[in-house]
Amino acid sequence: MSTSSQFERNPAALSAGLTGLFPAGVAVAELRDPGDPGLLSAAERYHVRQAVRKRVQEFAAGRLCARRALAEFRVENFDLHVAVDRQPLWPDGMLGSITHTAGLCAAVVAPRRTLAAVGMDSEIVGHVTADIWPAICGPQEADWLRSLPASERAAAVTLIFSAKEAFYKCQYPVTGEWLDFHDLVVEPAAWGRNPGELSIRATRPIAFAAHARMPMPGRYRYHEEFVSVGVALPRGCTLPAGAPGAASTPCRRETP
Repeated sequence: MSTSSQFERNPAALSAGLTGLFPAGVAVAELRDPGDPGLLSAAERYHVRQAVRKRVQEFAAGRLCARRALAEFRVENFDLHVAVDRQPLWPDGMLGSITHTAGLCAAVVAPRRTLAAVGMDSEIVGHVTADIWPAICGPQEADWLRSLPASERAAAVTLIFSAKEAFYKCQYPVTGEWLDFHDLVVEPAAWGRNPGELSIRATRPIAFAAHARMPMPGRYRYHEEFVSVGVALPRGCTLPAGAPGAASTPCRRETP
C-alpha cells in the first residue's frame, strides 16, 4: 500500500462536524482540495487507470479520507479496492461510506461490531435544480416544498436528495437492492433546526426492512454551502429473521 511518507503527507483531516451525524464509535475525515493521485497506491491507481483526471482526483480524495479515518482504528497500509458493483472493499471488520461533491470529500468508517450499516452524503445547496425535483420528490415531499417560503425550497429539496442518497449507501451493501428516489420519503423532524434530525421511510416493501426498523432515523447538518446527511444502523438495532415488522424478502449509486 502507501509508504509511510505517503501516509504522513495525507491532507485529509478528521471532521468533528460530520462525526456528529453518527452514533459514537465512528471516525469521519474530510478533504476540501482535489485528491492527489500520487498518494494512491499502485493497486488503487489501477482502478482508475482509464478515468479522466477529475474522476481520478475524486477517487484519490475518497481514498485519502478513508485512509485517515481508518487510522483512528489502527488500520493502516491497506489498499481500498473496488468491488464489481463499484462499492469500496473495506478491511475485514470495518465498514464505511464515501461522499464527494465539488469542494468537499468525506469518508465515515466504523467497526462492524459497532454498526451494521452506514451511509453518508454531502451536496451543494442549490445544485438540485427545479427541473429534476419531480424525479426526486414524491407527492408528500412536493406538498411540503410548496408549503415553504420560496427562499427555503432549494435547501429543503437538497436535503431530501442527500438523505435518499445516504440511505441508499447505507442499505445497498447489506441487501444489494437498487432503489428509486420515489421508493423513499424523507421527513425532517423540525424544519429550521441546524443540525437537525429526519426520518426515512419506504413507500413499498424493501429488502432493508428485514434488517432495520422503519422508518429509519438520520441526522443532517447545513455547513457553508453544503448539506450533509448521515444514516447509521447500530449493531444492536438489527431485526432477527422473521421478526414482526420485518419484510418477507442490498438514488444515485455510490462511486467509491
